[in-house]
Amino acid sequence: MKTFIIGIAGGVGSLLARELIARGDDVSGLVRRPEQQEALGGTGVRGELGDLTEISAAELAKLIGPADALVFSAGAGGTGKEATTAIDGDGVVKAIEAARFAGVTRFALVSVFPEAWRERNLGEQFDHYIAVKKSADIALTQSGLDWIILRPAVLLNRPGQGTVALGPAQRHEEISRADVAATLAELLHEPRITGQILELTAGDTPIPDAVRANVRDR
Repeated sequence: MKTFIIGIAGGVGSLLARELIARGDDVSGLVRRPEQQEALGGTGVRGELGDLTEISAAELAKLIGPADALVFSAGAGGTGKEATTAIDGDGVVKAIEAARFAGVTRFALVSVFPEAWRERNLGEQFDHYIAVKKSADIALTQSGLDWIILRPAVLLNRPGQGTVALGPAQRHEEISRADVAATLAELLHEPRITGQILELTAGDTPIPDAVRANVRDR
């Protein structure tokens, strides 16, 4: 499988690249800086230079090239409303258009629980983030692509445990980035899962079993 990752230098994206390379897949992704490109090259991953906020959809499609799947795991990381709109919102719309230009039909989006930390009243900027993420989800579900939306709980930097809770609705708790990446890799390799929004948190079910449990009969 050939997969292009937008957000490949990030926490989930970089771990996903490793997961896919370990499976023998061909992996490339969008990076902003030459040093990121060089670092990825040492792992067998091709980094394509470009700024998601400045590149056109047609230009992005050329960088994507022929691919079996496109993964969007980029995010502004709380750097402000403008950046959130440009990356988490407009960036997804641009990537959808680029996927069409490139002839890529399978599109996986890393999103967020709609109720994430709502009890904390984190303010207007966080409310904006949640609204932008929801709009991006809607854009993908209406795109006509072979889409998957994965909504992980609070992301932690800790070793993966290889077991999760995955389904249309889960409690917003926490999960390691490593387990998110492993789940994404499994989802990408399960073509029977399509047109589904799945929420992900720590749990007791081995990742392959959790993914297979969400295969719907057609």
